[in-house]
Amino acid sequence: MPTPHSQPASDVRVFAQRFSATRRGARLARLLSALQLIEWGHPRGTYVHDSATIVVAELAANAALHGCVLGRDFALLLTYDTHRSVVRIEVSDTHPAQPTLVAPTPDADHGRGLVIVDALATSWGVRERVGPGKTVWAECAFSTRPSSGPSCL
Repeated sequence: MPTPHSQPASDVRVFAQRFSATRRGARLARLLSALQLIEWGHPRGTYVHDSATIVVAELAANAALHGCVLGRDFALLLTYDTHRSVVRIEVSDTHPAQPTLVAPTPDADHGRGLVIVDALATSWGVRERVGPGKTVWAECAFSTRPSSGPSCL
């Protein structure tokens, strides 16, 4: 009789929070994400921690600035799949406008957020959500286990 094959269990850790669609809300999203990454074993100063925190900061700032609808919050969802070594960052807002990746001019005061996300994340995109608005997501895949040094692909 053949032995059943079991697949390795995927340990997925989740952090979810809603924030006011303000500069203060975006800052708090970045700070709490940084703390959560430390809790998950990715200390400050490593490329993994810093790049994922920057991606959260850019997506949260975009939600507060461009996705702001009066009286509505934005939501942050971080999922860390330890088996795949991937952190998925999702920021949802209620504004219908879709973000676009554009090359900013050298003297522009803004417009670099998605360029930074594109450079740091292994993949990113936009999807519709239940209710009004959209979710902008990005994934950072880590080539090493937690606390073993910098290396975000």
